[in-house]
Amino acid sequence: MVINEKGVVKNVDAAPVQGTRAAATPTPVFTRALMALALASLGTLALARSAAGLGADVSLASLPPEARRTEQLIHAGGPFPYAKDGAVFGNYEKRLAPEPRGYYHEYTVPTPGARNRGARRIICGGRMPTEPEACFYTEDHYGSFHRILK
Repeated sequence: MVINEKGVVKNVDAAPVQGTRAAATPTPVFTRALMALALASLGTLALARSAAGLGADVSLASLPPEARRTEQLIHAGGPFPYAKDGAVFGNYEKRLAPEPRGYYHEYTVPTPGARNRGARRIICGGRMPTEPEACFYTEDHYGSFHRILK
């Protein structure tokens, strides 16, 4: 099935006789509108993901042990080793989905050998800090993000 430039749905698999062109399949306006909406949604979702700077999803088990420990502390509500852990993350880089201020919070993932907090963070979004809707890992101080899968 194909939608041409005029929005007409053509069923290319239903040619009446082999070697002839398929006829346009009449489709109700409502169905065309739903199909157009579905296609637009998929395109918008893919565009938002790539424009947002999200990399490939990562499993929690594949992250460094320090990140796994930080994730445990997030779900336990602390105590956190750094005063800035749990602070609101502003998403100024706009690499995560836009949400109201206060939705995202950041947590330090310690870097062995670093003299400061290092560049690694976990950013979690949601209304309840100990039960985040989604968490993201960055190892390059907000340059890129990877959604953490459990």
